[in-house]
Amino acid sequence: MASSNSNCSGFVPGKIETAPGTITLNEGRDTVSVKVNNIGDRPVQIGSHYHFYEANPSLIFERELTKGYRLNIPAGTATRFEPGQSRTVELVSYAGAREVYGFQGKVMGKL
Repeated sequence: MASSNSNCSGFVPGKIETAPGTITLNEGRDTVSVKVNNIGDRPVQIGSHYHFYEANPSLIFERELTKGYRLNIPAGTATRFEPGQSRTVELVSYAGAREVYGFQGKVMGKL
């Protein structure tokens, strides 16, 4: 039996079709850049939608400045901070209802 990646309608499972042109992420949203230093002895990875304010305490940065912000990277990706590494990252403000629940439980409501 022969295998095919499409059916008679031309549908290809998993294929992503986007509108023509450039797609700009987080356009017009507030951003902030912060210097982050991992003082821990293990790598720390932060996902795209993690509330940066509640990130691992081994990451040293101006924490109060980051309340209501997440990494300004594509959804589903992450940034890794190696032990002893220092780098500057750009954060973008949360949109929508601007409510944060979960993570480390430091906000649990409106920002």
